[in-house]
Amino acid sequence: MSADTRPRLIETIGRKRLSFREWRGHRPFWGGMLTLLAGIPIMYIPYANLTIGSLTVRMATTAGAGSLIIGVLLVVLGLTMWFQPASRVFAGVAAILLSLVSLVVSNFGAFLIGFLLGLIGGALGVSWAPGKADRSGDDADEAGRTTVAGPVVATHPAPAAGPGLGNGLDDLSGTSPTNGTNGRHRAG
Repeated sequence: MSADTRPRLIETIGRKRLSFREWRGHRPFWGGMLTLLAGIPIMYIPYANLTIGSLTVRMATTAGAGSLIIGVLLVVLGLTMWFQPASRVFAGVAAILLSLVSLVVSNFGAFLIGFLLGLIGGALGVSWAPGKADRSGDDADEAGRTTVAGPVVATHPAPAAGPGLGNGLDDLSGTSPTNGTNGRHRAG
């Protein structure tokens, strides 16, 4: 194999980076990341020992197993947001609820670090919505119409008609000139 036929390292890294960017765009990546990171301090801090000189301080609480379960569930919910984006709403709501429970169970939500990460990650998971597929080529849809992004400016405005030259809209009655209604629905 010659040097000309081998794939270059930069091209390979560039392709992997683009494929990771595409993978990340199809799921609530940051919501999953923050939820996953929220589980780590919630799991770790209740079992940690803080040593200051010869003094050892244990952060253990009576609900150490509860904080371990909450932390593991937050990690699993973060991975669920990544690998099952269809269940992102359930995973986000569950992450928010578990983060709220961690305030009571796990040293104030691992000293508010895990609590805040879980709350924000769950909110990002709930609020994420999949984007629409990009269309390659020209910007026309199936019907042949072109779609426009941004504000639409009339290049050929409709000619004014009627006595006030306001196309019938200046009578201040609130009725539409096309069907005579004012936009309210009639009951009965």
